[in-house]
Amino acid sequence: MNITLAQAQKVIAAAEKKSKELDVKMDIAVVDSGANLTAFARMDGAWLGSVDIAIKKAETARFFDMNTGEIGKLSQPGEALFNIEHSNNGLITFPGGVPLKNKSGDIIGAVGVSGSSVDNDHAVATFAAESI
Repeated sequence: MNITLAQAQKVIAAAEKKSKELDVKMDIAVVDSGANLTAFARMDGAWLGSVDIAIKKAETARFFDMNTGEIGKLSQPGEALFNIEHSNNGLITFPGGVPLKNKSGDIIGAVGVSGSSVDNDHAVATFAAESI
């Protein structure tokens, strides 16, 4: 199952709404179940350097079907996934990437958000994921 363009655009809109509530400017990426970029938005004034980070957060969340912050915990020295961020042409292992699920619980893609603190990035991505 794949996210539709309409669903991806809904995720983008929800992320933009939450970003405005938090008064932050975000780069927002949505990938499908194959980790292919489906939709992207760069809010006016969002950091250029966060474009790639948002996309990689979405890809990372989809590659491993978990929030990127959880992968970050597992990738610390002495943990089971130490150094995993060097695989797959680079992963992002801090918060801001969240898998997207349909009503049946199937993963249909992922959202990645970057442009503020990791707490804000995670809050925006989680809010956006809940819009599906």
